[in-house]
Amino acid sequence: MKKLTLFLLLFYFSSFSVIFAQFDSQTDLLKITGYLSLDNVHPGSEVKIAVKVDIEKDWHINSNRPKEDFLIPSELKIESETPFLLINTYFPEAKDIKLGFSDELLSVYEGEIVIGALIKVPDELPPGEYKLVIDFGYQACNNFTCLAPNNAYDTLVFSVVNNETIINEINKEIFNKVDLSYSDRIVSQSSEDPITKTLEQGGLLLGLVLIFLGGLALNLTPCVYPLIPITIGFFGGQSEGKTGKLAAMGALYVLGMAITYSAIGVITALSGAVFGALLQNVYVIIIIVLIFVALSLSMFGLYEFKLPDSLVAKAGGAKSGMFGAFFMGLTMGIVAAPCVGPFVIGLVTFVAAKADPYLGFLLFFVLALGLGLPYFLLAIFSGKIKSLPRAGAWMDSVKSIFGLLLLGMAFYFLLPVLPKSISGYVLPIYMILAALYLIFFEKDSVGKIGFKIFKYVFAFILLAFSAYSLYPVETKSIEWTPFTEESFVQSKEENKKIILDFYADWCIPCKELDALTFSNENVIEASKEFATYKVDMTKSLAPEVEKLRKEFNIIGVPTVIIIDSEGDEVKRITGFVRAEEFLNLLKEIK
Repeated sequence: MKKLTLFLLLFYFSSFSVIFAQFDSQTDLLKITGYLSLDNVHPGSEVKIAVKVDIEKDWHINSNRPKEDFLIPSELKIESETPFLLINTYFPEAKDIKLGFSDELLSVYEGEIVIGALIKVPDELPPGEYKLVIDFGYQACNNFTCLAPNNAYDTLVFSVVNNETIINEINKEIFNKVDLSYSDRIVSQSSEDPITKTLEQGGLLLGLVLIFLGGLALNLTPCVYPLIPITIGFFGGQSEGKTGKLAAMGALYVLGMAITYSAIGVITALSGAVFGALLQNVYVIIIIVLIFVALSLSMFGLYEFKLPDSLVAKAGGAKSGMFGAFFMGLTMGIVAAPCVGPFVIGLVTFVAAKADPYLGFLLFFVLALGLGLPYFLLAIFSGKIKSLPRAGAWMDSVKSIFGLLLLGMAFYFLLPVLPKSISGYVLPIYMILAALYLIFFEKDSVGKIGFKIFKYVFAFILLAFSAYSLYPVETKSIEWTPFTEESFVQSKEENKKIILDFYADWCIPCKELDALTFSNENVIEASKEFATYKVDMTKSLAPEVEKLRKEFNIIGVPTVIIIDSEGDEVKRITGFVRAEEFLNLLKEIK
C-alpha cells in the first residue's frame, strides 16, 4: 500500500511538472556524447563504445538498478541497419541518496558519468562506413519529483576496413573510465605481436625476459653503432683501470642510458609522436654536440672532469668518472632512441594500448638495460687500456685519439642542422684534419714504436676513407617522388601499386635502406611498376608531419608501406630490410 501511494504521488507530481514547469523537452536535463575505442574496425572483431552523460545540476537519473520497483532504470541500447551485437555493458557505481518523495535511499547518477558497451561486428561485413545509433533510456528526478521516462540519442560513424589495415585505439582517456575487456585482442598492430602475446598470456616476468633479450638484439641495428666509439672514447680516457670502479662507472652509464631511453619511449607511446624524434630538435642536437666537445677537450688535457673535492671526500675518495658516466649515459639514451624495428614498434603499441606510464617505464627500462649490457662490458674493456704495463707519455697519445673520436661524434650529430649542400663534406674534411694532426703534431708516442706504427696506420685509414667519401660516385636509386596528398590519391584512383618510404634526416637505418636496398639494380627495376613516394618525417613536430603520422599510423622511422593495385595496404616494414627480401616482397604484390 505504501509503494502504491508513493507511485500515485510521483505520477501526480510528474504530470504537474510536465504541464507547469516549462520542461517542454527533457533533453535539456541530460546530454549524451558517444565515443569509439578504435579509429577503424575489422570484420568479425569487437569495438567498445563509451557514452558520456552530462546531467543538469540539481537533477538525478535512476541508476541501472534502482531500489524501488516503480522507478524506471537507466538502459543503454544500440540501433543500426547493420546487425551489430551488443555483447556487454558497463555502468559506473551509483550513489545512494535520500530524496524528498521517498523514505528509502535511492540509487541514482548525478553530474557526469561514463557508460560503456562492447559491440561485436559481423564477420562478413564489407569495408565501408556504418552508422550506430546510441539509445539511452532514463528517468530524471529532482528532490521533489520524477519526470516521465525519456530517451537521449547520439550517432556514431565508423569505418570497417580489411584485415590488412592497421587499427589503433583512440579516446583512451575516456575508456580508462570504462571497465570492459575485449574477448580477443583486436588492435592489428599488436594482435600477432609476440610481445603482446607474452605479456598478456605468459605474465610480466616472462615478458621482461623477452624484452631484455630484444634490447640485446637492438645492438645489431645500425643506429647504435655510434655508441661504440663514444663508449671507447669516454671510458678509455676517464678511468684508472680498476675493475670495480670501471664496473660501477659502466653501470651508471647504462643506468643513465636506460632512464632517458625509457622516458622517451613512454612519452612516445602515450603521446603518439614518432619514436626517436627528439633528435630532430635543434636544441637537443646542440646540447649533445656541446657535451661531446666538452668531453673531447678533457681528453686533450684542457681540464679534468671531476666532482668537487668535498663530494669526493664524502664518497671515500671516489674519483670523478661516476658523475660523468651517468651524465654521458643520459645523453646516449637520446642517441639510441632512433633504433626502431618490429620489436620496438610492438612494445610502443602495447604501452600505448595500456596507457599505463608506470608499466611503460618499466618495460622500456628493461629494454634499455638489454641494449646497454654490451656497452657495460665495453666500458670495462676500454678502461683497462690505462692499466697496460709501462704506462708513460704515450698514454696521452691514446687520450688524444679518444678525444678525436669524441670530437668526430660531435660533428656527426651536428649534420642534421647543417645545410645539405655542405653536410656531406663535414666528416671527410674533419677526418683529413684529424689524420694530419696525428701525423705531424701528435708527438707523445715518441719512443713507443708499436703505438707509433698504430697511430700512422690509423691516420692513413682516416685519409683513405676521407678520399673515398669525397670522390664523386654516381649512385643509383629508386626514382622517388616527394609525397603530396593529391598525387597519392591520384595514384590510388589509377589503381597503381604504391611504395611509401617514411624517412627522417636523423634516421641512420633510413640511410642504410637508401645505400644498400633502394640502390640495388633489381629493386630499382621492380620498383618501376610502382608509384614511389618519399615521405619526409624529419620535422616530426610540424603539423603537416603530425597529420601524416596519424593518417598512416607511423610510430617510428624508417617505415615502408606497400599498397596493392586495389588500394589496400599489404605490407608494412619497420627498420632495415635486405635488398633480396625487399625484392621478393615487391614481386608478390598484385
